[in-house]
Amino acid sequence: MPLKTRPRRLVWVYPEYIRTALNAVPRLEMTKEMRRLGWTTDLIAVGPRGTQLAQGVEVLCFPWPKMHYVRYAVYHGHVVLYMLQNWRSIDIVLFTPFSAPWIFPLRLLRIFSKKRPVLVMDTRTVAMDAEDQATFRQKFRAVFLAVMKRSANRWADGQTAITQRMAEHLRIPPNKLWGTWPSGVDAARFSAARPKRKWPDSGGPVIIVYIGTLSYERNLMSLGKAVVESNRQGMNFELLLYGEGTEKRDLEAYAGRADGSVKVHGAIPHDQVPGLLARAHVGTLPFPDEEKYRVSSPIKLFEYLGSGMPILATRIVCHTDVLGNADYVFWAEGSDGEALLRALRQVWKNRLQLSILGEKALGKARDCTWAASAERLDHALNHGLASFRR
Repeated sequence: MPLKTRPRRLVWVYPEYIRTALNAVPRLEMTKEMRRLGWTTDLIAVGPRGTQLAQGVEVLCFPWPKMHYVRYAVYHGHVVLYMLQNWRSIDIVLFTPFSAPWIFPLRLLRIFSKKRPVLVMDTRTVAMDAEDQATFRQKFRAVFLAVMKRSANRWADGQTAITQRMAEHLRIPPNKLWGTWPSGVDAARFSAARPKRKWPDSGGPVIIVYIGTLSYERNLMSLGKAVVESNRQGMNFELLLYGEGTEKRDLEAYAGRADGSVKVHGAIPHDQVPGLLARAHVGTLPFPDEEKYRVSSPIKLFEYLGSGMPILATRIVCHTDVLGNADYVFWAEGSDGEALLRALRQVWKNRLQLSILGEKALGKARDCTWAASAERLDHALNHGLASFRR
């Protein structure tokens, strides 16, 4: 079938377990939306061999062994074989830096295939571990990512990134940058949390929630201490932390010594997140002003908005680029305990207005959907594909 009359085919390589990886949500949601936009999208991930259903999305899975470094080679061997079997029908291969060593050599095959498929690397994160606390594996991962990202500027046909700031951080050449696509939210699903929420009265506790990685770099201990101090000063807050990470044990130990206002829980399946958010009043993002956060687009920011709740966040660019000076955000002008405590005072002062502010947040979420993000990726891939083939 001529290219102009057949559906465009996208093979999206994701070398993680599709059911448990923290960053699987963007791939699943975007696969759904890209299919809606007319792309034949093969999302390939790690799992039991064959087609699996994850959050209502069909995913082609290949297994890998338990050996940490060998497993990537085994998995990508399956992926490359699948691509070779379907080579002439694939228009674009979209892949992460972790797949780059196995994808880049495929350029050699295009000598015989008239510029098909096009190889596009997508970058959505940088190394997040502090160097002084990173394990050998984490340090190796950081070096690997750095090498692959530099290699992509030479060997990838095109690149996409989570934000323009990420593209600038990676120094992606303008002729290689096809576009950016930020995180988003399924607004229809998350908005169901709002009518179930019981807002605080004049004396009841204001419940603040964080869902994500519980690592030292995310400033959660400072927030927990600020919550305890605010209660000592006569306010009434509860902080709920959900996730796994390097600081979880320390946070649990601190919660056990505190006044009961800090509660630490394990990670929860993504389909349970809307129900959890229905039990809270304010979503929080207390990240410090560091480059690894400035270039990001936190999914939980959009999910807090989508559930119709106001937000307590540090005033850093990954937050302000989305939220501007919105009045439904309680800004901490720093990540230290005193700045967080001042933001908590503002939440307490406005606790009877939280429902109204949450309604405004919900309005913003309607502009930050996965569908909107998919339209940006669709435009980037179509524009890049047309330019590449001229």
